[in-house]
Parts: sequence; structure tokens; C-alpha cells
Amino acid sequence: MRQPTTIEPDAHLAAAAYLIEHSHESALVVVADDTHEPVAVISGAEITSAVAHGRSLDNTRVSQVVTAAPATVRADVTAEDAARLMLSQGVHHLPVVEDRRLVGMVDLADLYRVSLRAALADQ
Repeated sequence: MRQPTTIEPDAHLAAAAYLIEHSHESALVVVADDTHEPVAVISGAEITSAVAHGRSLDNTRVSQVVTAAPATVRADVTAEDAARLMLSQGVHHLPVVEDRRLVGMVDLADLYRVSLRAALADQ
């Protein structure tokens, strides 16, 4: 688990694109200003899709592109359970929450690293 890069729902897509580029993350967690509760995840692919469909980076808000509330996990989730949830939900990123407040992020690369370490340890 690592600390995620966050963005507010009212931010422009240009800000989201900038943060993704400079944080070297593949997605950002969209958080509610007052509670720091994850309300969505926006990926670079979603930004690219929005632009391909004629959306302006400067005039489109993050909230206009993202839809459903994200699947989330608690910090004590196992890698196996996180992988199952990602597969069942068709997502590549899981915000990690405690008491609904964002505390981290798990993505496919994190799960791959755990799996690879386990495989190497078994050799």
C-alpha cells in the first residue's frame, strides 16, 4: 500500500492530467473536500478517452468524467482478496480506507510485486 495522489471533484481535467504525469501514477483518487472520503478514481486512460470524445482539458471537471463510487478495501485486506475484488469489479485501483477516510491505494502493480516476491521466496 502506498500514499495515493488525490484530486478534488471540481478540479479540471488539465489538473488531473498534470498530477498523473508528475506523480508517475496511473490514477488519482478523487476525494470529498470535507471528509477526505474517496468518491471516485480517475485514470490516465479516462482522461485520454474524454479528450478523444471532444472534452476540453480546461473546461471539463473531474466530476463530469468519473461515474460510480469506487470499490474500496480496508488496510488489513490480503493481496489475494484485493485481487479477487479487482477482478470481480473490473478495476485496476483500489483506494484503501479506514472509517471511510482514504489512507492508501493498491493497484495491479502492487499485487504483482507481492505475487512475484512470494514466487521467488518459494524457489
